[in-house]
Amino acid sequence: MSSVNGGHQDVDIDLGGLFRAIWRRRGRVLMATVVFAGLAFTGASLMSPQYQSETRLLIESRQPAFSGNNQAAPQTTDSPFDESGISSQVQVLRSIDLIKQVAREMKLYELPEFDPTANPSAISDILVMLGIKKNPLDLPPEERVLKEFQEKLQVYQVEKSRVIAIQFTSKDPKLAAEIPNEMAKVFLSLQSGAKLDSNSEASRWLEPEIANLREKVRDAEAKVAEYRGSSDLLLTGESGGTFVTKQLNDISTELARVRGERANAEARAEGVRTALANGRAVDTLNDIVASPMIQRLKETESNVQGQVADLSTTLLDGHPRLKALKAQLQGIRAQITSETKKILGSLENEASVSQLRERQLVAQLNTLKASSAKAGEDEVGLRALEREAVAQRQLLETYLARYREATSRSEADAAPADARVISQAVVPTEAQFPKVLPITIVAALASFLVSCVVIMLSELFSGRALRPVGVAQGPLVEGEKRESVAVSVQAQPAPATERVPIEPQVAPVESSEQTEDDFSIASVAEHLCGDDIRVAISVSPAGDKGSMHTVMLARLVAEEGRKIVLIDLTGSAYPTRLMAQAPGLAGITNLLVGEVPFTETIHADRLSDAHVIPQGDADPALAMRGIERLQMIIDALTNAYDTVLIECGPADIDAVRRVNRTKDAEIIISAPSVTNEEIVELITGFGEAGFGDIVLMTGTGYPTSGNSGRRAA
Repeated sequence: MSSVNGGHQDVDIDLGGLFRAIWRRRGRVLMATVVFAGLAFTGASLMSPQYQSETRLLIESRQPAFSGNNQAAPQTTDSPFDESGISSQVQVLRSIDLIKQVAREMKLYELPEFDPTANPSAISDILVMLGIKKNPLDLPPEERVLKEFQEKLQVYQVEKSRVIAIQFTSKDPKLAAEIPNEMAKVFLSLQSGAKLDSNSEASRWLEPEIANLREKVRDAEAKVAEYRGSSDLLLTGESGGTFVTKQLNDISTELARVRGERANAEARAEGVRTALANGRAVDTLNDIVASPMIQRLKETESNVQGQVADLSTTLLDGHPRLKALKAQLQGIRAQITSETKKILGSLENEASVSQLRERQLVAQLNTLKASSAKAGEDEVGLRALEREAVAQRQLLETYLARYREATSRSEADAAPADARVISQAVVPTEAQFPKVLPITIVAALASFLVSCVVIMLSELFSGRALRPVGVAQGPLVEGEKRESVAVSVQAQPAPATERVPIEPQVAPVESSEQTEDDFSIASVAEHLCGDDIRVAISVSPAGDKGSMHTVMLARLVAEEGRKIVLIDLTGSAYPTRLMAQAPGLAGITNLLVGEVPFTETIHADRLSDAHVIPQGDADPALAMRGIERLQMIIDALTNAYDTVLIECGPADIDAVRRVNRTKDAEIIISAPSVTNEEIVELITGFGEAGFGDIVLMTGTGYPTSGNSGRRAA
């Protein structure tokens, strides 16, 4: 969509003209492209190729090798290196000492590649003579080699890993592979050597310390033995206790045993005594039953009782034989009682002996307690001496273990470095730089684009790529032939005191450049969305039919995802009837009168995502008194919506001027079924009134004599 301003004529960029200008100068463009591509190819081919190779190291803790066959590996925890540890290893690989060692072993100072300043060019000599450049020969050869080496070297940590990459670039592919491998070899050797030096230092330090500790252990153990003998704290057996302690334990054990025997004897005697006193049968007591004499008497008593029982069946009680047996039975029972009393006396004697033995043991125990108290005091000093001796011996054993470990790691291969090569550098077969083909392609594309840009800029600055914008374009039917015409409104220069009317001019368009203009609703919607039109005023000379097209335009813009609101300023309220979800809604007239708040006048369209401010039901005459507030309402709506569409119906120019006082809104003439003469007259009137942007919408593609064209801007 183009636009017409009342005071000047707008122009547009002719993209087709730009591309035609490039096509006309295609020979120059191709020539420049070929020349620059050839220069790039020649320059890249003449450059000395640079080869690059890479060695990768994995930083990890490695277990040392031990010289002894029976020596076990130490129990160490292999914790991964942190970020700072890996960065430190990278700095070691970049260190000057390591680079010097590699350069010295590979004799890099003899290669011209690592000392290019040894043979300076004539330009370099002139710059040195003029004082612009320092003389590179003032630096020692070793520093010049180091500087060149560092420029070709790249050491970095592979992201999120413990891998370090060593890259080197050289003109010699073999040298590009040998130097990273040599750097890795020297790095591993330095780390292994550092471990060997640490082990050697530990061995040299431990030797005199171990000899000194041995003397201390010997003296401490001698003091313990001497103190033990002088204090009579001699050890007995394997228990490790002293003699006094052993005696005390033995007597305590014997005293407990004797007390138990005495208590047992007294209990047994009391049981026999109680049985005799109460007249109970004593043959139930263990001590009585266990006596051999009692057992024989009981056996004899049993035999005699058997004889008495046998004879009682045949003889009377007064028979001499029965009397003799009964007398014998009483004698046996008297002997049992006498023997029981003897056993009781034996038990009482046993209890008395145990009591006497208990007294003796108690006396001995008291004596030993006094001796044990003195021995306990002596043991305090003994334990102090023993602790000192044990501490010295433990320290000696620790030093001996460390010494054996350090000596076992003193061999060349016993202390591997905490890194290993996981990828060795190989001799590269392709140069890393320059890439002749990519450089040539990039140069050709760059020269092509630059040539095209230069041609387009020259066309734009000369004005050949700019074309004037017409006021109206539309084909008219004449017989059976259809031609396109453009109706343009041009501002004529006039004095300040008078206005010269703008006359429409009809100019035929060349058939070769004839375009098929589209004056449909979809085209106008595309224009509103594409050109980001904020405020548009629709004038419908056809009445409600034009208002219907405006409603369709609002809905089509909403379908494109653009927020749009339609304000109904028509007298018939036809847009309100089409879009409002219910009759009698508050609208623009109510808002102008001030009856309702702003938010209650905005309603959703019943068929789309568009919003509508209906006509309202307030007094129109009263609402027109507050028409000055309309511009403020429109400004407020532009802050909330992408497009504000105002439908004025068949309004005249004065009414539209009152709606749009700033004249910055775009005018849409919704003119279905309107003649070309009426459209031209209407467009001319708006142009004379000072409205700049005018768009025609007929709802069709090609208008006829009774159906005008689409746009007038």
